[in-house]
Amino acid sequence: MSLAQQFRTGDTPLPDIIILTHKLARAYDMGGEVVRALRGVSLQIRRNEYVAIMGPSGSGKSTLMNLIGCLDTPTGGEYWLNGQKVSDLGDDALARIRNKEIGFVFQTFNLLPRATALHNVELPLIYAGLGAKERRAQAAQALERVGLGDRMEHRPNELSGGQRQRVAIARALVNDPSILLADEPTGNLDSATSGEIMEVFGALHRQGQTVVMVTHEHDIAAHAARVVTLRDGLVATDQRQAA
Repeated sequence: MSLAQQFRTGDTPLPDIIILTHKLARAYDMGGEVVRALRGVSLQIRRNEYVAIMGPSGSGKSTLMNLIGCLDTPTGGEYWLNGQKVSDLGDDALARIRNKEIGFVFQTFNLLPRATALHNVELPLIYAGLGAKERRAQAAQALERVGLGDRMEHRPNELSGGQRQRVAIARALVNDPSILLADEPTGNLDSATSGEIMEVFGALHRQGQTVVMVTHEHDIAAHAARVVTLRDGLVATDQRQAA
């Protein structure tokens, strides 16, 4: 019996599997021409794993990230997140799962320029309907986790690039998500600052956070415990790295 079948029947001997894809596929109709971005990706990621997804341009890594992040839906195969099959859910249900289960970190930070670091981190909690006192406490705790406890009242233009990315990481963490998805998180940073940000991800992983990161940089991927390489919409290699 495959893992996907075990998930379907509820007979799951490996409850720590947080991400399971089974023959996951995504095709796009580009003006009458069908582009097969993913051609059947089967992947399992366990809770508290630190995985980097690599591949050349057009390999399907961004498409896979969008599917894992519930930002898109597959045209074939299955995706299970935290024991729930999400590959056939509608937009509203996907949005709820996205808000509850997934924290996103992007290359471009996506911070509100006029809001303080604390308020930027609070935003997901506002959408979740939490009261002001609880929001501020959780946002402050998230900023402490990324080493910005002394920068809570600073606005983005008063912070360095690395500090802005730490605010973005804190915002991704504030809902206590099951997985942290990072898309080229060091793409806008110099090498020294990139190293500092990777130390933050490493610390979060050691604290128990599941991290999935898309990157095209081998030195960044080297920080992960496992590297999955895509090529032509398929898994080309899946290797664990020495600690």
